[in-house]
Amino acid sequence: MSEIYDALSTAIRAEAPVALATVIEGPSVGAKLLVRQDVGPLGSLGNDELDRVAARDALAELEAGRSGVRHYGPAGETTPEDLVDTPLVRVFVESWARPPQMWIFGAVDFTAALARVAKVLGYRVLVCDAREIFATARRFPMADEVRVTWPGPIFEERGAELGPRDAVCILTHDPKFDVPAVQGALASRAGYIGVMGSRKTHDKRLERLADVGVSDPTDLGRLMSPIGLDIGARTPEETAISICAEISARHTGRTAPSLRDGSGPIHS
Repeated sequence: MSEIYDALSTAIRAEAPVALATVIEGPSVGAKLLVRQDVGPLGSLGNDELDRVAARDALAELEAGRSGVRHYGPAGETTPEDLVDTPLVRVFVESWARPPQMWIFGAVDFTAALARVAKVLGYRVLVCDAREIFATARRFPMADEVRVTWPGPIFEERGAELGPRDAVCILTHDPKFDVPAVQGALASRAGYIGVMGSRKTHDKRLERLADVGVSDPTDLGRLMSPIGLDIGARTPEETAISICAEISARHTGRTAPSLRDGSGPIHS
Protein backbone atom coordinates (compact mmCIF):
# COMPACT_ATOMS: atom_id res chain seq x y z
CA MET A 1 0.00 0.00 0.00
CA SER A 2 2.87 2.39 0.72
CA GLU A 3 3.99 2.03 -2.91
CA ILE A 4 0.62 3.35 -4.04
CA TYR A 5 0.73 6.33 -1.70
CA ASP A 6 4.32 7.10 -2.67
CA ALA A 7 3.36 7.10 -6.36
CA LEU A 8 0.27 9.21 -5.63
CA SER A 9 2.32 11.76 -3.70
CA THR A 10 4.91 11.96 -6.46
CA ALA A 11 2.25 12.51 -9.14
CA ILE A 12 0.46 15.23 -7.18
CA ARG A 13 3.70 17.11 -6.50
CA ALA A 14 4.53 16.95 -10.21
CA GLU A 15 0.99 18.12 -11.12
CA ALA A 16 0.63 14.94 -13.18
CA PRO A 17 -2.97 13.68 -13.65
CA VAL A 18 -3.67 10.75 -11.32
CA ALA A 19 -6.75 8.99 -9.92
CA LEU A 20 -7.13 6.70 -6.92
CA ALA A 21 -9.93 4.09 -7.00
CA THR A 22 -10.92 2.65 -3.61
CA VAL A 23 -13.47 -0.07 -2.85
CA ILE A 24 -15.87 1.43 -0.28
CA GLU A 25 -18.48 -1.35 -0.29
CA GLY A 26 -18.40 -5.03 -1.20
CA PRO A 27 -15.59 -7.59 -1.27
CA SER A 28 -12.09 -6.24 -0.65
CA VAL A 29 -13.23 -3.05 1.08
CA GLY A 30 -10.28 -0.66 1.25
CA ALA A 31 -8.50 -2.15 -1.78
CA LYS A 32 -6.95 0.54 -3.98
CA LEU A 33 -5.96 1.00 -7.60
CA LEU A 34 -3.84 3.94 -8.73
CA VAL A 35 -4.49 5.05 -12.30
CA ARG A 36 -2.25 7.33 -14.37
CA GLN A 37 -2.33 8.36 -17.99
CA ASP A 38 1.28 7.56 -18.80
CA VAL A 39 1.82 4.18 -17.09
CA GLY A 40 -0.20 1.11 -16.15
CA PRO A 41 -2.37 0.86 -13.01
CA LEU A 42 -0.78 0.16 -9.65
CA GLY A 43 -2.49 -2.02 -7.05
CA SER A 44 -5.69 -4.07 -7.33
CA LEU A 45 -9.34 -3.98 -6.34
CA GLY A 46 -9.37 -7.76 -5.90
CA ASN A 47 -10.30 -8.95 -9.40
CA ASP A 48 -8.45 -8.59 -12.70
CA GLU A 49 -11.54 -7.73 -14.75
CA LEU A 50 -12.74 -5.28 -12.11
CA ASP A 51 -9.31 -3.67 -12.23
CA ARG A 52 -9.53 -3.31 -16.02
CA VAL A 53 -13.00 -1.78 -16.04
CA ALA A 54 -12.39 0.47 -13.03
CA ALA A 55 -9.10 1.72 -14.53
CA ARG A 56 -10.89 2.59 -17.77
CA ASP A 57 -13.61 4.48 -15.91
CA ALA A 58 -11.09 6.21 -13.64
CA LEU A 59 -9.27 7.54 -16.70
CA ALA A 60 -12.57 8.93 -17.98
CA GLU A 61 -13.20 10.67 -14.65
CA LEU A 62 -9.64 11.99 -14.68
CA GLU A 63 -10.05 13.36 -18.20
CA ALA A 64 -13.10 15.30 -17.02
CA GLY A 65 -11.45 16.37 -13.77
CA ARG A 66 -14.20 14.71 -11.72
CA SER A 67 -14.40 12.51 -8.64
CA GLY A 68 -17.31 10.19 -7.91
CA VAL A 69 -18.65 6.74 -7.05
CA ARG A 70 -18.93 3.92 -9.60
CA HIS A 71 -20.94 0.71 -9.16
CA TYR A 72 -19.86 -2.73 -10.41
CA GLY A 73 -20.37 -6.41 -9.98
CA PRO A 74 -17.54 -8.30 -8.24
CA ALA A 75 -16.00 -9.21 -11.61
CA GLY A 76 -16.32 -5.75 -13.11
CA GLU A 77 -19.87 -6.06 -14.43
CA THR A 78 -21.05 -2.59 -15.40
CA THR A 79 -24.75 -3.38 -14.88
CA PRO A 80 -24.63 -4.91 -11.38
CA GLU A 81 -28.35 -4.29 -10.92
CA ASP A 82 -28.94 -7.20 -13.33
CA LEU A 83 -27.08 -9.64 -11.08
CA VAL A 84 -29.11 -11.70 -8.61
CA ASP A 85 -27.85 -12.40 -5.09
CA THR A 86 -24.48 -10.87 -5.96
CA PRO A 87 -22.81 -8.31 -3.72
CA LEU A 88 -22.52 -4.81 -5.17
CA VAL A 89 -19.08 -3.25 -5.41
CA ARG A 90 -18.97 0.50 -4.89
CA VAL A 91 -15.74 2.18 -5.94
CA PHE A 92 -14.86 5.79 -5.10
CA VAL A 93 -12.69 7.39 -7.76
CA GLU A 94 -10.82 10.46 -6.57
CA SER A 95 -9.15 12.52 -9.29
CA TRP A 96 -6.20 14.84 -9.02
CA ALA A 97 -6.21 16.55 -12.39
CA ARG A 98 -3.79 19.29 -13.36
CA PRO A 99 -5.27 22.78 -13.56
CA PRO A 100 -6.92 23.51 -16.92
CA GLN A 101 -4.67 25.40 -19.29
CA MET A 102 -5.37 28.56 -21.25
CA TRP A 103 -2.99 29.40 -24.06
CA ILE A 104 -3.32 33.02 -25.19
CA PHE A 105 -1.74 33.98 -28.51
CA GLY A 106 -0.98 37.66 -29.01
CA ALA A 107 0.61 40.00 -26.45
CA VAL A 108 -2.05 42.71 -26.66
CA ASP A 109 -3.99 44.78 -24.11
CA PHE A 110 -6.85 42.26 -24.06
CA THR A 111 -4.34 39.54 -23.15
CA ALA A 112 -3.50 41.01 -19.76
CA ALA A 113 -7.16 41.28 -18.80
CA LEU A 114 -7.95 37.75 -20.01
CA ALA A 115 -4.96 36.30 -18.17
CA ARG A 116 -6.09 37.95 -14.92
CA VAL A 117 -9.64 36.59 -15.16
CA ALA A 118 -8.39 33.15 -16.19
CA LYS A 119 -6.09 32.98 -13.16
CA VAL A 120 -9.01 33.80 -10.85
CA LEU A 121 -10.85 30.84 -12.40
CA GLY A 122 -7.93 28.49 -11.75
CA TYR A 123 -6.34 28.25 -15.19
CA ARG A 124 -2.65 27.81 -15.79
CA VAL A 125 -2.01 30.63 -18.27
CA LEU A 126 0.54 30.68 -21.08
CA VAL A 127 1.02 33.83 -23.19
CA CYS A 128 2.71 33.50 -26.56
CA ASP A 129 3.86 36.09 -29.07
CA ALA A 130 6.73 36.17 -31.53
CA ARG A 131 7.53 39.81 -30.72
CA GLU A 132 10.13 39.86 -27.96
CA ILE A 133 9.48 43.49 -27.09
CA PHE A 134 5.82 42.74 -26.21
CA ALA A 135 5.96 39.20 -24.83
CA THR A 136 7.57 39.87 -21.46
CA ALA A 137 6.92 38.66 -17.94
CA ARG A 138 6.88 42.29 -16.84
CA ARG A 139 3.85 43.02 -19.04
CA PHE A 140 2.09 39.81 -18.02
CA PRO A 141 3.05 39.05 -14.41
CA MET A 142 -0.21 37.16 -13.93
CA ALA A 143 0.76 34.57 -16.55
CA ASP A 144 2.42 31.35 -15.43
CA GLU A 145 4.54 31.32 -18.55
CA VAL A 146 5.40 33.81 -21.32
CA ARG A 147 6.90 32.41 -24.52
CA VAL A 148 8.55 34.36 -27.32
CA THR A 149 7.92 32.10 -30.29
CA TRP A 150 5.66 31.48 -33.27
CA PRO A 151 2.61 29.25 -32.70
CA GLY A 152 3.89 26.31 -34.76
CA PRO A 153 6.82 25.33 -32.53
CA ILE A 154 4.84 25.51 -29.30
CA PHE A 155 2.05 23.32 -30.69
CA GLU A 156 4.62 20.85 -32.01
CA GLU A 157 6.32 20.80 -28.63
CA ARG A 158 3.31 20.75 -26.32
CA GLY A 159 0.09 20.58 -28.30
CA ALA A 160 -0.51 16.99 -27.16
CA GLU A 161 -0.96 18.32 -23.60
CA LEU A 162 -4.20 20.08 -24.49
CA GLY A 163 -7.49 18.33 -23.73
CA PRO A 164 -11.22 19.02 -23.37
CA ARG A 165 -10.76 21.17 -20.23
CA ASP A 166 -8.24 23.48 -21.92
CA ALA A 167 -8.73 26.66 -23.93
CA VAL A 168 -6.83 28.35 -26.75
CA CYS A 169 -7.56 32.05 -27.25
CA ILE A 170 -6.12 33.78 -30.31
CA LEU A 171 -6.24 37.54 -29.86
CA THR A 172 -3.97 38.75 -32.64
CA HIS A 173 -5.15 40.00 -36.04
CA ASP A 174 -1.83 39.31 -37.76
CA PRO A 175 -2.39 36.64 -40.47
CA LYS A 176 1.22 35.46 -40.13
CA PHE A 177 0.44 34.59 -36.51
CA ASP A 178 -3.24 33.74 -36.23
CA VAL A 179 -3.40 31.29 -39.15
CA PRO A 180 -0.69 28.95 -37.74
CA ALA A 181 -2.20 29.42 -34.27
CA VAL A 182 -5.60 28.26 -35.55
CA GLN A 183 -3.97 25.37 -37.41
CA GLY A 184 -2.17 24.24 -34.27
CA ALA A 185 -5.25 24.61 -32.09
CA LEU A 186 -7.42 22.60 -34.49
CA ALA A 187 -4.82 19.82 -34.53
CA SER A 188 -5.06 19.61 -30.73
CA ARG A 189 -7.80 18.29 -28.46
CA ALA A 190 -8.44 21.68 -26.86
CA GLY A 191 -12.04 21.95 -25.72
CA TYR A 192 -12.34 25.63 -26.62
CA ILE A 193 -10.78 27.60 -29.46
CA GLY A 194 -11.68 31.28 -29.59
CA VAL A 195 -10.43 33.79 -32.16
CA MET A 196 -10.78 37.56 -31.82
CA GLY A 197 -11.99 39.76 -34.64
CA SER A 198 -15.09 41.10 -36.35
CA ARG A 199 -17.28 38.95 -38.58
CA LYS A 200 -15.61 40.51 -41.63
CA THR A 201 -12.17 39.75 -40.19
CA HIS A 202 -13.17 36.16 -39.53
CA ASP A 203 -14.50 35.72 -43.08
CA LYS A 204 -11.11 36.84 -44.42
CA ARG A 205 -9.41 34.51 -41.95
CA LEU A 206 -11.46 31.58 -43.27
CA GLU A 207 -10.22 32.42 -46.78
CA ARG A 208 -6.61 32.37 -45.57
CA LEU A 209 -7.20 29.09 -43.76
CA ALA A 210 -8.64 27.57 -46.93
CA ASP A 211 -5.50 28.66 -48.78
CA VAL A 212 -3.41 26.49 -46.41
CA GLY A 213 -5.78 23.53 -46.63
CA VAL A 214 -7.95 24.10 -43.57
CA SER A 215 -11.53 23.94 -44.82
CA ASP A 216 -13.24 20.99 -43.15
CA PRO A 217 -16.59 22.25 -41.78
CA THR A 218 -16.29 20.11 -38.66
CA ASP A 219 -12.89 21.59 -37.83
CA LEU A 220 -13.97 25.14 -38.59
CA GLY A 221 -17.08 24.61 -36.47
CA ARG A 222 -14.84 24.38 -33.42
CA LEU A 223 -13.82 28.02 -33.83
CA MET A 224 -15.64 30.52 -31.65
CA SER A 225 -15.24 33.72 -33.63
CA PRO A 226 -16.08 36.46 -32.91
CA ILE A 227 -14.85 35.33 -29.50
CA GLY A 228 -16.95 35.61 -26.35
CA LEU A 229 -20.58 35.91 -25.28
CA ASP A 230 -22.80 38.66 -26.62
CA ILE A 231 -22.90 40.84 -23.49
CA GLY A 232 -22.02 44.14 -25.16
CA ALA A 233 -18.41 44.03 -23.91
CA ARG A 234 -16.26 47.03 -24.81
CA THR A 235 -13.28 47.20 -22.44
CA PRO A 236 -10.55 44.54 -22.22
CA GLU A 237 -11.88 43.53 -18.82
CA GLU A 238 -15.46 43.14 -20.04
CA THR A 239 -14.22 41.21 -23.05
CA ALA A 240 -12.21 38.90 -20.78
CA ILE A 241 -15.34 38.17 -18.76
CA SER A 242 -17.33 37.44 -21.92
CA ILE A 243 -14.63 35.02 -23.14
CA CYS A 244 -14.34 33.14 -19.85
CA ALA A 245 -18.13 32.99 -19.52
CA GLU A 246 -18.33 31.47 -23.00
CA ILE A 247 -15.69 28.89 -22.09
CA SER A 248 -17.65 27.96 -18.95
CA ALA A 249 -20.90 27.69 -20.87
CA ARG A 250 -19.35 25.46 -23.53
CA HIS A 251 -17.72 23.27 -20.91
CA THR A 252 -20.94 22.75 -18.97
CA GLY A 253 -23.16 22.39 -22.04
CA ARG A 254 -25.27 25.44 -21.19
CA THR A 255 -26.86 27.56 -23.88
CA ALA A 256 -25.59 31.15 -23.92
CA PRO A 257 -25.70 33.92 -26.58
CA SER A 258 -22.31 33.62 -28.31
CA LEU A 259 -21.22 36.40 -30.63
CA ARG A 260 -20.39 33.76 -33.24
CA ASP A 261 -24.03 32.78 -33.56
CA GLY A 262 -25.37 36.35 -33.88
CA SER A 263 -25.38 38.83 -36.74
CA GLY A 264 -24.49 42.45 -37.22
CA PRO A 265 -21.71 44.38 -35.50
CA ILE A 266 -20.17 42.89 -32.38
CA HIS A 267 -20.06 46.28 -30.63
CA SER A 268 -23.20 48.36 -30.24
